[in-house]
Amino acid sequence: MKYVKQFGILLSVTLAAEFMESLVPLPVPASIYGLGIMLALLAGGLVKVESVKGCADFLIEIMPLMFIPAAVGLMDSYHELKDILLPLIAVVVVTTLAVMAVTGKCAQGIIRNRKKRENG
Repeated sequence: MKYVKQFGILLSVTLAAEFMESLVPLPVPASIYGLGIMLALLAGGLVKVESVKGCADFLIEIMPLMFIPAAVGLMDSYHELKDILLPLIAVVVVTTLAVMAVTGKCAQGIIRNRKKRENG
C-alpha cells in the first residue's frame, strides 16, 4: 500500500505538470515542469523524500528498459538517418563528453565546499 501512495504522489505531480504545460505558452516539456514542481514540493517540505523514495528508486532501476522502444524506433528509421549519421554521432560524442566534464566539475565543487564546511 505504501508504494501505491508513493506512485500516486508521483502521478499527481506528473498530472499537474501536464496541466501546466497546456496552460503556459512556453516551449517547455511537461517533464521539466514536473521536475520543477517536485523540487518545489521537496524544498518546501510539503512532500518528504521518504514519501516518494521507494517508488522513485524502483522507477530509476527500470529506467534502462524505457529506452528500448526508443532504440527500436531509431533502428526502424535508419534509412532516414543514414545521411546524417556521422554528424549525429559527432554531436552525441561531444555533448556526452561535455556533460561528463560539467558533471565532474560540479561534483568536485560540491565535495570541496562540503570539506571546507566540515573543516572550518
